Parts: sequence; structure tokens; C-alpha cells
Amino acid sequence: MISYKPLFQTMKEKGISSYELEKRGFPRSTYYALKHGKGITTNSINHLCAILHCSVSDIIEYMEDTTELF
Repeated sequence: MISYKPLFQTMKEKGISSYELEKRGFPRSTYYALKHGKGITTNSINHLCAILHCSVSDIIEYMEDTTELF
């Protein structure tokens, strides 16, 4: 499963709040989806990388899901 935990750590390290993301054009609804572990588009990930001046790995990570999917 995809985790957005690195995003929140990156934001903390860079001193950027959700309000600052919104001021820079990142939709509040997409931030809300991130906070609740919902899927977002690669365009949104690209936008975050541009705002935070970071790489994709600073925003998302893959974590092995131990539950059976099928």
C-alpha cells in the first residue's frame, strides 16, 4: 500500500503548513485525501514535488500490505 507519511515529515522539516500548500495552489481537497490515505494523481504528486523542491520518495513510500487483497 502507498503511504504519505514521508510527505508530512518533509513538510515538517521544511516548515511548510497545509495552509502554505493551499496558498501555493495545492487544492485543499487533495490535501484532505492525503491526510486520509486516499489515492491522488501523479499530477498532484508532481505539484507537491515542485512546491516542496523534493523527490517523489520524500512524498510517498510503498509499504508491504500484510492483508490478503483477493
